[in-house]
Amino acid sequence: MAISPPPQRIWWNLPVARSEIIWVIVAFTWGLVMFSAMVYWHMEGEQNLSNEAYRITPEAFAEKTNAMVEQYQVREESGIPVVHPPPGSDVYLIARLWQWWPIIEFEKGQSYRLHLSSMDWLHGFSLQPVNINLEIHPGYDMVITVTPSESGEFGVICNEFCGIGHHNMIGKIYVTE
Repeated sequence: MAISPPPQRIWWNLPVARSEIIWVIVAFTWGLVMFSAMVYWHMEGEQNLSNEAYRITPEAFAEKTNAMVEQYQVREESGIPVVHPPPGSDVYLIARLWQWWPIIEFEKGQSYRLHLSSMDWLHGFSLQPVNINLEIHPGYDMVITVTPSESGEFGVICNEFCGIGHHNMIGKIYVTE
């Protein structure tokens, strides 16, 4: 029972005030505007990635990544292999406590299918300074098509807290001319 019940028990039969009707119309209209803007921005704003996701076991993903590293490794940096796959190929990047593996080298202006998966926990893929952010789940192969438009060294940051070494989880992607 309410502390002060309404004077009429059947309040839903009372007429609605004009100001309430106006606010409901304004809120509904604004919701439609925002929904339309979201759809438009996805299609025209190139803000959101259109990506693919597939179920995969961590073992199968690690096997594909190891095969890619064996085939395309060009050098090592601090014990981590650097791979330079040919344009148009499938490139695999593993997220695991607290490392991105391997280091990838792309060619400017060429397209690649970048596969991302986690071996253990939820991780976040954030490519800096480019605004690409994805959640990387274990058991899923996230695939995005990447076409680098500028050369340089890009940082890969984990932006989902993954434990005590989270702040050290930094990888690299190189883009060459």
